[in-house]
Amino acid sequence: MVSTITLYSLQGPKKGVKVAAKKKTEKVVNPLFEKRPKQFGIGGALPPKRDLTRFVKWPKTVQIQRKRRILKQRLKVPPVLNQFTKTLDKNLATSLFKMLLKYRPEDKAEKRERLLKRAQAESEGKTAEAKKPIVVKYGLNHVTYLIEQNKAQLVVIAHDVDPIELVVWLPALCRKMEIPYCIVKGKSRLGSVSILIYQLCILELLSSLVGLVD
Repeated sequence: MVSTITLYSLQGPKKGVKVAAKKKTEKVVNPLFEKRPKQFGIGGALPPKRDLTRFVKWPKTVQIQRKRRILKQRLKVPPVLNQFTKTLDKNLATSLFKMLLKYRPEDKAEKRERLLKRAQAESEGKTAEAKKPIVVKYGLNHVTYLIEQNKAQLVVIAHDVDPIELVVWLPALCRKMEIPYCIVKGKSRLGSVSILIYQLCILELLSSLVGLVD
């Protein structure tokens, strides 16, 4: 039996039609103008403009931000660190900061004025209110103490604390003590609530929180 069959073409190769060659038009060069090609070496002509973005010396902070972003994309981030990327949405964060601004810590001038009024009331024989004003508490050690004593009502943590090890354990502590917490964008924005820039703050006012949730 024949296993393979070979077919041969009996036709000859196809002949293509030749295209007429285009006539080259010679460029008329004025012999008075001498051709001098540019030399871009040292001391020569200025080089043509090009995009030099990749050669720019960026500030150290920008370099660190970019490297950190690339690292987070390339590495497998553990859940403890990844939770700091899940922040409050814009509308809820705006409402929260509006409420927190009402309870900003008093500065030295306000405290002096309050104590003077209290001293005047005591000198006149009136019963002055000895109650401290309700304000936002801040500072890592102080906030940790309030959480451990179960006095905190809400803990607000910034998402960009550096180094992150300072607050990475705080959400776990809040969950253990059954205290609500939230992570917001920007320690600088959170710092506008408390007079200086701090990484987290805490609110000791339950009634306002109920109004915020509603």
